[in-house]
Amino acid sequence: MSVRDALGVNPQVLALALARMSESVGNSFLVVVLPLFIASEFVTGGTFGLTEVFITGVVLSIFGFVNSPLQPFTGRLSDRTGKRKVFVLFGLTLIAVAGVGYVFASTYWHLIGLRVLQGVAGAFIIPTTVALVNDLATDENRGGNMGTYNTFRLVGFGVGPIAAGGVVAAGPFSFSLGAETVRLTGFDAAFYFAASTAVLAFLLVLTLIRDPDIEPSESDESFLESLAVRDPTGEQLLDPVFALGVVSFFMAVGIAVFATLGDIVNTELNQGADMFGLQFAAFVLAQIFLQAPIGRATDFYGRKAFILVGTVLLVPTTLAQGLVPDYSLAFGLISDSWVMFSARFLQGVAGAMVFAPALALAGDLASEGESGSTLSVLTMAFGFGVAAGPLLSGFLVAWGFVVPFALAASLAAVGVVIVATQVSEVNSPKRAIPLVGYVT
Repeated sequence: MSVRDALGVNPQVLALALARMSESVGNSFLVVVLPLFIASEFVTGGTFGLTEVFITGVVLSIFGFVNSPLQPFTGRLSDRTGKRKVFVLFGLTLIAVAGVGYVFASTYWHLIGLRVLQGVAGAFIIPTTVALVNDLATDENRGGNMGTYNTFRLVGFGVGPIAAGGVVAAGPFSFSLGAETVRLTGFDAAFYFAASTAVLAFLLVLTLIRDPDIEPSESDESFLESLAVRDPTGEQLLDPVFALGVVSFFMAVGIAVFATLGDIVNTELNQGADMFGLQFAAFVLAQIFLQAPIGRATDFYGRKAFILVGTVLLVPTTLAQGLVPDYSLAFGLISDSWVMFSARFLQGVAGAMVFAPALALAGDLASEGESGSTLSVLTMAFGFGVAAGPLLSGFLVAWGFVVPFALAASLAAVGVVIVATQVSEVNSPKRAIPLVGYVT
């Protein structure tokens, strides 16, 4: 029995998922390594009157702020050329070059420049890989393929931070290269490893992936000209793809508000940094377990019901995180730290019900040869949400710990209304789902 028959997953999608998993390991490595590198004696130069903590935030967040607005344009360009693979290979090359570049970086400007380069690389990789998944899938298995792809990507994102700190701490390393003895600091080893994961991903894509047989888009419109906010059919207020993008942005904000509050969460819950790391990973853990089966289920039961239920679940699971320090939500049965972990995990369940099904539904809506442009609306929105969430929480937490979570929960509630009224099924579900009463 083939992989396609057993799992409903195209073998090339599986190969692409493995490549993204490899690249994600290296990219997530940097999320842990760069703050440590900035705080070390290896980085010098003036801070321009800014705090080191602020510069660290800029270095980490600039990746999202660079790649997100560029994604629709690279996605559109891949539609016009009818090629995806060359965009992915180019992006992975930039990732590898930047990874090696960190070894020679010594100032804050070097780090910012390399992160900008990686952001450009992400703009070439993210929309085109998602478009490739969509092109390789069919209406009957698009959800399963999207779920599997996202699962592997998230496994890589989750594994990287676990190993990164250990590599840095284990340095320096020495080994013989002919008559020469090569010495690497822990940081050098981490950066070379991050680059090597991009090289491995490059080789996987180069040897295992081929461009699907699609006709290049004949549209001369730019992305901005083609982006529809209002529903062109007049049946609804918002274009359904735009509506799914708005919901993806709201979801990403709700996920990301937790990221910058580590010190405050640890103080409020009287816990260590290791527990915060576990709470942060709880969302990813739920995604890893559930994205593939939920995506597969949407192929049979339809997409909208899962997106709607997931968006509804985002409201209480996001708000609960802001209430944990002041209200014992488990009535003393378990510690507040584990209540926070549970809230994050359930938020991950909600996210698994939204993102992969939303991508699959957008894929259903995409015209022939327009996958890059269409799906980039969602990937761009998600990227902006991940970048905006930490900035919002850092600003709003001054008015109370619950405030950023309450805002994110309110946005999710608006998302419920949007999904219920502005999003419709495209393909008829193969099986009836035991959920009645939701708006079609």
